[in-house]
Amino acid sequence: MGTLELILLGIGLSIDSFVASVTIGAGKVRLQFFHAMKIAFVMAFFQTLFPFLGWLAGKSLMHYIEEYDHWLAFILLSVIGLKMIYDSFKSEEEKEPDVSNTAIVGMAIATSIDALVVGVGFGIISVNIVLALAIIGFSTFMFSATGLRIGKFIGNRYNKAASIFGGIVLILLGVKILLSHLGFV
Repeated sequence: MGTLELILLGIGLSIDSFVASVTIGAGKVRLQFFHAMKIAFVMAFFQTLFPFLGWLAGKSLMHYIEEYDHWLAFILLSVIGLKMIYDSFKSEEEKEPDVSNTAIVGMAIATSIDALVVGVGFGIISVNIVLALAIIGFSTFMFSATGLRIGKFIGNRYNKAASIFGGIVLILLGVKILLSHLGFV
């Protein structure tokens, strides 16, 4: 797999993190620069860690991973999406100013599960794993940081609607992952 293919793969894997980051940014109007960089780093960390773990596991675990990865992603994204929709109906005094670390990690894991399977593929074919991980990590960080910024712009103007929309997007993303792994998409 060449560098161009790895770049395209990195961008493709980053899209889920981008969507999740837009959602976070839209729901958190007071998102500070440091917190945004932390979120982007966590997204990139898991998006880089999972292909590495998949690469280590190799093809012997492929059939175990494929059996339940889509269900895990669906459940995590749906729970986070439902919580975002629920939180959008709270009064401003009830809302927390930041996204919790647990929610960030949960979202990062949910959006990185497909990268685990990609990593297993890396273990099967001849790939420069260091270059692949660097490209995936960098593109995910950049897409996540950009998504947070776009989400903040949207959220400042349409906070409640953006939170509801973001929650729905996360649920639909989970449904899409589930349906694609079940062969419907």
